[in-house]
Amino acid sequence: MKRIIPAAIIAAAMPLAAGAEVLKASHQFPGGKGDARDEMVQMIARDVAEADVDLEIRVYPGESLYKAKEQWSAVTSGQLDMTSFPLDYAAGRVPQFSVTLMPGLVRNHERARRLNDSPFMEDLHKMIEDAGAVVLSDAWLSGGFVSKQNCITGPDTISGQVTRAAGPAFEQMLVAAGASISSMPSSEIYTGMQTGVLDAANTSSGSMVSYRLFEQGKCLTAPGDNALWFMYEPVLISKKKFERLDEAQQKALIDAGKRAEDWFAEQAAGLDSKMVETFTEAGVEVVEMSQDDFDAWLTIARETSYKNFADEIEGGQDLIDKAMAVE
Repeated sequence: MKRIIPAAIIAAAMPLAAGAEVLKASHQFPGGKGDARDEMVQMIARDVAEADVDLEIRVYPGESLYKAKEQWSAVTSGQLDMTSFPLDYAAGRVPQFSVTLMPGLVRNHERARRLNDSPFMEDLHKMIEDAGAVVLSDAWLSGGFVSKQNCITGPDTISGQVTRAAGPAFEQMLVAAGASISSMPSSEIYTGMQTGVLDAANTSSGSMVSYRLFEQGKCLTAPGDNALWFMYEPVLISKKKFERLDEAQQKALIDAGKRAEDWFAEQAAGLDSKMVETFTEAGVEVVEMSQDDFDAWLTIARETSYKNFADEIEGGQDLIDKAMAVE
């Protein structure tokens, strides 16, 4: 997607004092272990350094600077400069963001890329900007289920399990199928499963591997051709901080963000393959949803998640319609 930063933001750029400006980038994902989201931020930092515009990005992975769900308020208030952030984590502040983890809305990586070039994404970017952040890179991750009890395929297979789902739209669907919910960021899933707080979890393919959930799960439901779970996890910069940078620095960030986005789009499907390989090597059973399984989940989602979002969230139906209009 061509990154378009509103002219009003660039026009607000102010000259800086002599010496390199330092940006702090925080995220919850493991650093130095091959997590693609960490690598996106590291790529941006390297590219900006090579641009030689007196701008340095220092990356703080693994919740070493802010806890996972604290990052949204920190970046939008200007306390934090940059983050790689699962946007649905902020749905409590901006309810419209729960559309970014709507069951079955994305389904495959090709459609995720088409969504990035659509009126749906333009609306989403505007909401993010209005809240106080600017998108540098779009990123969609597919994911699946991991369970300590049994393979989760159709809705009947999750009944009675305590499950983590990441956001309200997914939680509503899972509760309707008979699951109980324990909400937590992906960084806490391993401990939740280890201590018995969780029986199962939804999370991204990248997090399944980075957080070593193959050590806790009995069965993995991989995305396959019928990915029910897709989540939007962009790289964001504080709007306040972005407006303070000069035009050369802003351009370096925009260009670096676009390169990181393109790189990630090429890596995304590979994260699914790496997850399947890793879980298989660990002796975990791996299955996929059938078309019938997917359709059964979607029927429940339309009666719960989609209906609630359209009825209760301002502009909810319009967002769903714009997303569904992308072929």
